[in-house]
Amino acid sequence: MNAPPAGWHDAAACIVDGGGNVIAYSEQERHNRVRHAIGDGFNKPVGAARFCLEQAGITIDDVDVIAIGWNIDQMFPGFFADERELATHATGLDFPGRLPEIVRVPHHRAHAASAFYASPFSEAGVLVIDGNGENESTSIWSFSYGREPEPKRDWPRTASLGYAYDGASEWLGFHHLNAGKTMGLAAYGRALGLSVETLVDTDGGDLRPAIPPLPESRDSATIDEIGRHYGATVSSWRDLYAKLAGADGPGVPAHRLTEDPAAVLVAYTAQRLIEDAVTSLAATARQLTGVPELCLAGGVALNCSANGILPGAVFVPPVPHDAGVALGAAWTVCPPSRPGEAMSPYLGEDVRAHGVADTEVSGLLRTDFDPDQVTDLLLDGQVGAVAQGRAEIGPRALCHRSILAVPDSVEVSTRVNRIKHREQWRPFAGVTTPEYGSRLWERQEHLSRYMLGAARVTDEARRVAPGVVHVDGTTRPQVLAPGAAPVVEALLARLADRGAPPVLLNTSFNDKGEPIVNSAADALAAFRSMDLDFLVLDGTLYRKAPRSR
Repeated sequence: MNAPPAGWHDAAACIVDGGGNVIAYSEQERHNRVRHAIGDGFNKPVGAARFCLEQAGITIDDVDVIAIGWNIDQMFPGFFADERELATHATGLDFPGRLPEIVRVPHHRAHAASAFYASPFSEAGVLVIDGNGENESTSIWSFSYGREPEPKRDWPRTASLGYAYDGASEWLGFHHLNAGKTMGLAAYGRALGLSVETLVDTDGGDLRPAIPPLPESRDSATIDEIGRHYGATVSSWRDLYAKLAGADGPGVPAHRLTEDPAAVLVAYTAQRLIEDAVTSLAATARQLTGVPELCLAGGVALNCSANGILPGAVFVPPVPHDAGVALGAAWTVCPPSRPGEAMSPYLGEDVRAHGVADTEVSGLLRTDFDPDQVTDLLLDGQVGAVAQGRAEIGPRALCHRSILAVPDSVEVSTRVNRIKHREQWRPFAGVTTPEYGSRLWERQEHLSRYMLGAARVTDEARRVAPGVVHVDGTTRPQVLAPGAAPVVEALLARLADRGAPPVLLNTSFNDKGEPIVNSAADALAAFRSMDLDFLVLDGTLYRKAPRSR
């Protein structure tokens, strides 16, 4: 689990069997419908845990071990009277009978395990970069099957690249959990060719940010010290960005940030800091481990632009952020015995699990899903959604809970941003087949599996799919593996049959401020509330009745 008291956001639960096989995984936000599962009463993974138990067909009495992706004893010394109190507080579940063994897994070790064991590699260096773990913000590990993971190097919390990015996001007026907006805005600085100040020194494979680290209690920091240091360090970074920009914040509202040179400067400065540091750290990880294969984890591994510029074999799991330590903690206790294919991301709730009530579909027009009919709708410029099979895990929509459109014009992205109530300057991703993807963007062996790497587009992509080309000439592609998402595969095939480019705009099926839809009820509610033209839900096409004049 990623669970409180340490895991105060992005609570999650997964369940693995004795062979390390993942039976189910889910983030709590999908169940309580509170983005990032933040706030008292919302940050315990109780719904996610119940789903995992139900999917496995067992009860909590059948569980041998509960692994939590934090060293809670260090951060909250004396906080719990006994193991039962800890288990109840962390999970939100009751334990009337036998209590499973409770294992605390250090945060960065859990992150590292989540990346390596999800990958197809037999050995790899693992680079973990986030805001902070218990005692570090960046760490390098060596992993291989058949031996214990080996920590190679780490850097202290207040040298955090995550803190540096948080400072920029706060200056821009964003919550630090919405750092993806900062990344999207930074592309405008790249497109302009801005020259920005270098805010990190990486000479000799080290990491020396412009804000000097504070004195820290290594191996014994409590949550009070961590909180104080976070506040002080992020504040220092924000002050530095204010000095560079000549202002304490943007001079325009969020939807007009691209018009503010200071805002674009701050975003691009922070992005270049991340890219410079991650490029150097990746080289250091390969040098220290002697292995060319590299895995990334931690919240900074969600930075697609930085991931996309790394050379060589790079793998990022679908859940690199804090929710992923649920997976990594479980795998630390019970890892897979040998490498296999990269993990399937479709481990969440099946959209068919609870059926559809008559009241949920009243007033909607219903027909059986026909890929030819839906292709006609898409080619006619309509925007629809799909909810099929088990939900994908992580923050990227991977065609099981997606909004889709034909990206043949920039105006399409304008409409989809309006549908999702997003800022118009934010970009979208494309999904296609492996064969056609090679014609649209530079090849990414692993990053395009889960839509976690930016790629430079080709001239053909600019011509046939301008709706998914960002201002800096990149996109965040998904290449759909055969059999992964039958509805979208059928639509791509029909587009090709019609002589149209087999590529679709693909974005998460959710409205502003909401988690990605989970159940059929969620999908139908979102379809009604958003200005979508159609919904494909479990073999049925839903459309809205024409408005009466």
